[in-house]
Amino acid sequence: MENPLMQTESMPTPDDLEEAAAAPETPAAETSTESNRTALLYLLGALALLLIPVVVGWIMTNRDSEGDNTGMADAGPTISVPSGSSTQIRDFLGLVDGPVVVDSDPSGTATTLRFLTKGDAVCSIVYGRTTEYGSIATDADMDGGAHRRHSPVLVDLQPGTTYVYRIQATTPNGLIWVSEPGQFTTPGGDGSAVTNLALEATVVETSSDFGAGFAGSNAIDGSLATEWSSQGDGNGAYIVIDLGREAEVTGIGFRTRQMSDGTSITNQFTVTIGGELFGPFEAGPGLATTQFIATGQVVRVDLVDTTGGNTGAVEIEIYGR
Repeated sequence: MENPLMQTESMPTPDDLEEAAAAPETPAAETSTESNRTALLYLLGALALLLIPVVVGWIMTNRDSEGDNTGMADAGPTISVPSGSSTQIRDFLGLVDGPVVVDSDPSGTATTLRFLTKGDAVCSIVYGRTTEYGSIATDADMDGGAHRRHSPVLVDLQPGTTYVYRIQATTPNGLIWVSEPGQFTTPGGDGSAVTNLALEATVVETSSDFGAGFAGSNAIDGSLATEWSSQGDGNGAYIVIDLGREAEVTGIGFRTRQMSDGTSITNQFTVTIGGELFGPFEAGPGLATTQFIATGQVVRVDLVDTTGGNTGAVEIEIYGR
């Protein structure tokens, strides 16, 4: 009788041994490699979670930067100012020394803004009929570079029209200065714009010309971007203008040339027409206008009180009919 507590292990058959030999083994090293692979996947997943906010932030920043250039043709890449840089935008009121003088031409086609800065600066003015501006004027100074005395000329204006402008300046310490928008209205909207006889005239004589680029004809070409300069004539500078016909002259406008060092400024000038002397008349930076009545064809302007040097005129306007 078989004892149930006793079990006799049967001997393996040849078939059992063959199946055991064919079964693959799972070494301990292979198990370890699988564990490492799983850990690496977890690590990569964690890094991806950390990098996603960084990548999204970079994309949003670039998109905002591109948006700042909307409406600018070929604006190019934006420039990041290094942390701690002195490049900042400041209120222009902290730089200007005194008032900004708006000096409009009687023809209503040009305006000069004259002002001083407390230190050397390079200035420009953007202007237009709206705060979108559209035009820009810079200092027309023979010296170039940064200086304190500024007189940018705004050209191609329409008579009787209101314009908006903003002054922008850069100083050697890297600061950028910007003014609040200002505005002015050119004369002539009521039909009061005057006729400038000099635009049809010819310069027949000057005391001297500094060179071909500063010929006397520049003083009557209607452009405030050119000028007549004598060659160091100081108080002895003069210019003679032929109107081409006898005309009734009712006044004159004189824009002195000037250097940023204070030389070449005309303070007083006289006018001779038909042998009759008028003046002296006050001048100075910007446009100086005076009224008188004379009849003649040839107009001579003498610069009788100046700060010396290469004196001359940016523009001479002869009003009349």
